[in-house]
Amino acid sequence: MKGIGVDAVDVGRFRAALDRTPSMRTRLFTDEEIALAAERGNDAATLAARFAVREATMKALGVGLGAFDFHDVWVRRAASGAPELMVSGRAAQLATDRGVNGWHLSLSHTDSVAIAVVAAL
Repeated sequence: MKGIGVDAVDVGRFRAALDRTPSMRTRLFTDEEIALAAERGNDAATLAARFAVREATMKALGVGLGAFDFHDVWVRRAASGAPELMVSGRAAQLATDRGVNGWHLSLSHTDSVAIAVVAAL
């Protein structure tokens, strides 16, 4: 394992931020992630978990905020329904530089907290 990161997001605070700044959705998330959140009917919790993924990925790579663009990391749903971590751009370059060959991802949320764990392999 090359690194591990975990992040938790307060769903209520995240919902308030989305309400205050609707452009956050497109600035932070891919169209696929936004569509999944709308489909599930709990967009704040679903998107908060995906925001936690981005933060946890930074931690797994040993970098801080601003090391890569938010759209450089996203969650894709596999055919099985399992979440898959996808990286591109600067995030992919950082992973390559650190010898990362794969990822493990776990995310979960309740009405109040969203959490993500990312392991860089």
